[in-house]
Amino acid sequence: MTEEITCGNCGVVLSEKAIDFGPENAAQTMDEYQNSARTGQKISLKMADMGLSTIIQAQDRDSSGKSLSRNNKQSFYRLRMWDRNSRSANTKQSFVKAFTFLDGMRSKLGLPEHVVEKSAYLFRKVEQKRLLHGRSNQSVLCAVVYMACRITDTPRTLNDIADAAGIKKKVIQRVYRLLSANLEGVNSVSYSPAEFIERISSEVTVSEKTRRDARKILQFGQKRGITSGKHPMSMAAAAVYLAIRDNREKVSQTRIAQASGISAVTIRNRVKELQVAQRK
Repeated sequence: MTEEITCGNCGVVLSEKAIDFGPENAAQTMDEYQNSARTGQKISLKMADMGLSTIIQAQDRDSSGKSLSRNNKQSFYRLRMWDRNSRSANTKQSFVKAFTFLDGMRSKLGLPEHVVEKSAYLFRKVEQKRLLHGRSNQSVLCAVVYMACRITDTPRTLNDIADAAGIKKKVIQRVYRLLSANLEGVNSVSYSPAEFIERISSEVTVSEKTRRDARKILQFGQKRGITSGKHPMSMAAAAVYLAIRDNREKVSQTRIAQASGISAVTIRNRVKELQVAQRK
């Protein structure tokens, strides 16, 4: 941040573009902004106005603490009213509702801040492309959250998002395919099965050795090309089950199916494929 040093008597600029090496204290509330911080609140895409709204506080005193005159009180009252009305008129209601819903999704799914910001950025991009017409904001937001998770390599499945939002998985899948075809420069890669090993292992409570063995089994399957084209969660569940059986831990296949959200039949099929590859 640059600043100027001026003379208090005559106003001559003694030094300009001087660099201030002090800390950047970004204010989180308006009180912090007025008291100590010099950078204001941070800009956030997850806010409808990006955090750049003007705030005229309802105080009838000037900077020195003196009460305002009656005419000034009426003037500031009108300014506050106009400011409030202009903000409600300019702020798109779709953003307000969608980002309120996004806050709920963040708390339910435990999403990090960068994933939330990426989701808000993608939602704004969808609105610019006019892809919201005829579709609910909730379904579109679920699709962009899933897309942001895949872009940032944050392991969250469609089932997780559908359960958190209370929306059918097929609806989110349909919207996701539409957005993937129409949004340019958005490349979401597939999840690696290894990303779900820790999640399943924590759910069923297995030892650290079992977790390491499960990762080794997956690496072997990836080298043989078994994991390609398969659901990453199903491959992770099969690897965890094989590692549990090799280490003789008492965890049933049904429990693994419940923890992963994959049917026991699918897990058995993936287990057979990994076993056949190990024999070769």
